[in-house]
Amino acid sequence: MKRFPARLSDKRRRFPFVKSVLSTAAAITLSIGYTFISPAHAENDNYKEMYRPQYHFTPAINWMNDPNGLVYYHGEYHLFYQYNPSGNTWGNMSWGHAVSRDLVHWTQLPVAIPQDTQEMIFSGSAVVDTNNTTGFGKPGNPALVAIYTSVDKVTGKQSQALAYSTDGGRTFTKYAGNPVLDIGSSNFRDPKVFWYEPGHEWLMTVALSDQHKVSFYSSPDLKHWKHLSDFGPAGAAGGVWECPDLFQLPDPSNPGKQKWVLIVNLNPGGVAGGSGAQYFIGDFNGTTFTSDDKPYTVPSGENLGNFDSGTFDNWKSSGTAFGDDPATGSLPGQMPVAGWGGSGFVNSFHNYDGSTGTLSSPNFTVDKDYINFLIGGGNHPYVQGSVVNGTIPTGSTFADFEGSTNGDGWKTTGDFIGTGPVAGSLPGQQTVGGYLGNKLVNTFFNGDSSTGTITSPSFTITEPYINLDVGGGNHLWGEANPSCVNLIVDGKVVETATGQNSESLNWTAWDVSAYKGKTAYIQIVDQNSGGWGHILADQIMFSSQPASPWAQDTSVKLIVDGQVVRSSTGQDSESLDWTHWNVHDLLGKTAHIEISDQNTSGWGHILADQFTLADEPALSTIERAHWVDFGKDNYAAVTYNNVPGDKRIMIGWMNNWQYGGSIPTSPWRSAMTVPRELKLQVVNEKLQLIQKPVDQLNELREGPTVHLENMKVPEGTTPLSVRSKAAEIHATFEASSAKTYGLKLRTGNGQETVVGYDSTTEEVYIDRTRSGDVNFSSDFPGIQRAPLAIKHGKLNLKILVDWSSIEVFVEDGKVVLTDQIFPDPSSDGMAVFATEGTAHLQSFTVNQLRSAWND
Repeated sequence: MKRFPARLSDKRRRFPFVKSVLSTAAAITLSIGYTFISPAHAENDNYKEMYRPQYHFTPAINWMNDPNGLVYYHGEYHLFYQYNPSGNTWGNMSWGHAVSRDLVHWTQLPVAIPQDTQEMIFSGSAVVDTNNTTGFGKPGNPALVAIYTSVDKVTGKQSQALAYSTDGGRTFTKYAGNPVLDIGSSNFRDPKVFWYEPGHEWLMTVALSDQHKVSFYSSPDLKHWKHLSDFGPAGAAGGVWECPDLFQLPDPSNPGKQKWVLIVNLNPGGVAGGSGAQYFIGDFNGTTFTSDDKPYTVPSGENLGNFDSGTFDNWKSSGTAFGDDPATGSLPGQMPVAGWGGSGFVNSFHNYDGSTGTLSSPNFTVDKDYINFLIGGGNHPYVQGSVVNGTIPTGSTFADFEGSTNGDGWKTTGDFIGTGPVAGSLPGQQTVGGYLGNKLVNTFFNGDSSTGTITSPSFTITEPYINLDVGGGNHLWGEANPSCVNLIVDGKVVETATGQNSESLNWTAWDVSAYKGKTAYIQIVDQNSGGWGHILADQIMFSSQPASPWAQDTSVKLIVDGQVVRSSTGQDSESLDWTHWNVHDLLGKTAHIEISDQNTSGWGHILADQFTLADEPALSTIERAHWVDFGKDNYAAVTYNNVPGDKRIMIGWMNNWQYGGSIPTSPWRSAMTVPRELKLQVVNEKLQLIQKPVDQLNELREGPTVHLENMKVPEGTTPLSVRSKAAEIHATFEASSAKTYGLKLRTGNGQETVVGYDSTTEEVYIDRTRSGDVNFSSDFPGIQRAPLAIKHGKLNLKILVDWSSIEVFVEDGKVVLTDQIFPDPSSDGMAVFATEGTAHLQSFTVNQLRSAWND
């Protein structure tokens, strides 16, 4: 759990998502001939910074992450949150504070629980001690008690501590007896506490983060805790578990009964990459939580290779990576391997990660829709066009870095002054590979902490290509803190290359034909001191031909007619998991499978097992997990205690640890999702968590409603003459002939955020690859998908659009996707689209939403 607070101002801030003044614009005519009236915003001077959300909570300034201490008390919804009082990046973790009477209009208050010289204040929860079990309150004035993770600044040890307030949460006093729960761990955090009436006691749900477990504790007074049980590992466990939450919801399959829901956030390992939130539905008996999930049964199929006979089943090997026989466990020097089936499996960790080779199956005919198999090992995907044992095009060498210095005329700045090329790896670094000769540029001096530049002398571009060998961290030029190699012409960066978070260098080719005759220079830039904050470079050459990347994959590939038509790689894990290829389009084709290890750097090996042709897909752990949200930007999702009417309201941090510190917002960084009410519903004969935005958001609707019915959507994109940066949209599409169809939102200036449905894969998706500013992180642009089989031939969407976010509630909240977007302010258009056919928009309704203002 990484915590980030943001600096709050000393004076109170009114952050009401208030009713801004909207004037009526001229009549808007849709391209199909319908006419509507749409309001136009009249903007105030406050809270109008570029990308500032208009109806999502953000602090006035500084960094914010996890919601903490969500509790209703004395008529107010309290929103505490991880906050940095001193800056716009993570650090100085404290509890920020805001309150609301309706979950829509927020008043920002001073920091509630500040860090001090001994501890940082990580995530936790808050309760109303109605029975005064702690003795902190008085009759008629129960204390508001915060239970938080205290992090020792010297040792990093995490323990649970208390702070209490008797003035409505405006000031807190730390309990003198802290910590109240300490197991001597540095991965023990995020307590969620609630009153468990059947036992007349407090219950705590807390994460054993690195063990992928949730622990349950009970207490009579919040001060003395007894361990009850642990749950996990279960579900998705690709990253640390954080911010658990246990609560009850009515069971629609058994009226009058309740089911228990356990939310577990994890990072990384989310369904869309990076951070994510999963949930389990089950039962809790006061001591133990039991999930309703049953053991997974893999679809049966035709065996293509299970490696249980003690041989490779007539598969042919080359090189030395796979050994002579299947592995039956971990190989010498390897971490424990888990998840293979039967007795044997493919493991290329021979000679550690230093060996390479291939293992190829006999030819077979594709006669079923899916190929299922287990895969693990390194995350080095196959790159289309990469070649094994490739050659370098001839040309002139500009720099080979074989000397004691970088070369004549090269200049260094920062931590690289006085440094030169190195012979491979530096102290503390994984094995570096893929370079030529004996030396290369390697900025891993003092670990990743060193920064600076290494700049070549100027030269005249005479050849159409510059080929160079690059590796190290993936921090693009144009994003915060890059680590890259740049070509500079006329003072501008015209070409750039970066690593792939790998210590293996690989070839990049710059087409510089447009700059022939120009004077240029090359600059190696390392401005990153975080993870993978270094760059590797070697062998800069001027050539008439582009260099092809060398194969460095650890992958499983399907080959048809000599071409790679499918490929998969591991996830830097020694645990094998199921994956599948849909090969319906290849039915009747002759194919073979190739398991390839062409990588000799960190995680340079592949694990594989149990290949079958099957009629149904084998689902990975991530695919089988129950996800709160299929977007990339909903993490640390937790719920309110003590809500009137026993409603269960959830809020999440609308960001992702892959790029959270780099999003282009200022003077604040990060927002919360809209509050969502939770329920259970029977879907396909199973209970499922359902989410809907709280009804109070309807207060923000303003101006006339734009409504359209029965619009035939031709192939291509059809603009709609309704514009908005902050709106609520309801759309119903009927199933049609189009392969994909849906809406394009925040359009303009070449930008668009696509909310669509793919009828071939049966997935609803958000495509934000062209949503605006996407260059601050290579992990940001992309397409987030969620499985959805349309029922009754209709797709129902409720979409909340804000200045820097989009939240999609599909089929009344059965599926939810939340993504940040950073479009230009003038990109406020909307359109419908269809590809490879036509679509039918049965109903389309837009309500403008008022902005939030200071009082």
